[in-house]
Amino acid sequence: MNNYIKEIEQGYLQIDTDQMIEVDRLMMKEYGIELIQMMENAGRCLAILARERFFQGDAAGKKIVILAGTGGNGGGALVCARRLSNWGADVAVFLTKAEDQLNPVPTHQLKILQRMAVPIKSGEAMRKATPADLVIDGIIGYRIKGDPYGVPAAIISWANQQSTPILSLDTPSGLDLTSGNPHQPTINATATLTLAMPKKGLFTKQAKALLGELYLGDISVPPQLYAEQTLQLPNQNIFRHSDILRVY
Repeated sequence: MNNYIKEIEQGYLQIDTDQMIEVDRLMMKEYGIELIQMMENAGRCLAILARERFFQGDAAGKKIVILAGTGGNGGGALVCARRLSNWGADVAVFLTKAEDQLNPVPTHQLKILQRMAVPIKSGEAMRKATPADLVIDGIIGYRIKGDPYGVPAAIISWANQQSTPILSLDTPSGLDLTSGNPHQPTINATATLTLAMPKKGLFTKQAKALLGELYLGDISVPPQLYAEQTLQLPNQNIFRHSDILRVY
């Protein structure tokens, strides 16, 4: 396992955002692994990391705020909310947009939470939120274009003003994973769980100042996918010992 971490740090097992978009495309179009499956895996890893890293293996009774955007990151955060609620946590979800503005797969995850009676609130109500034991950041993913604005920007600013630890999914919301430069505002995370393969932008000096601890989570990308003609990346089974690896 240590050899993989060394290769990641040296840049051999890092990808850029265009390559990650191609990984997602190949997963769905060539390998038949649907977005809902990837989202489930991402949310499961995120919930496990939240439980083990911040609550010593037991999240029961802990107050956890989930910040969810409209896309894949938001969907993964909603899966995480379900699992943490299943384990006895006191979970509240805050959405950046109304339910009818979510993409289809996150909407599916949201409907499950509604059936479970997990509190779902507008991000505009964030200023009234009571103190929590952990904030989960699933606001904006790696496809960010420009500075966050409106409700997402307000939620990011709110989270950064809390003394509560923040766990980000894939990237701290607001960070450009191509350049490694932060937009304004960007989440200042305690820990970040990035997915599949580490993105190159996570290793700049500016990014490291915002990531906190960096972990890597398995969303079940077949190792041979990376060797496909459109990627030609190293074929490595880095998750054979664990679904979650600590990078630094």
